Amino acid sequence: MNFSEVVERSVQIRKHYHQLERQYHEKEWTVEEDALAFLTDAGLVGRLTMSQQERWPKGGDTVSELEHKLSECLWWVIVLAERMNIDINESLDEFLSKLEKQL
Repeated sequence: MNFSEVVERSVQIRKHYHQLERQYHEKEWTVEEDALAFLTDAGLVGRLTMSQQERWPKGGDTVSELEHKLSECLWWVIVLAERMNIDINESLDEFLSKLEKQL
């Protein structure tokens, strides 16, 4: 799977969630609500990382939860970029190129 496919799948999945939001809450989440959901999941990545590194006693299957949350965070970033009319393929390429030049 290439990154363009990941972006397209992510956008389509978000459209399905928008349908559910309209069905259950009469309107779609705003971009701000999507950003808050991303930040919530990013915070959970921090806590799960602490658990995985044995710095926070959580218990349970930390590794699978961490894999899920890391992937969910990537999904949210793609969704946010799309909703704010940012070409994530292009911006990521530019970002990585700048980093490479700095090194």
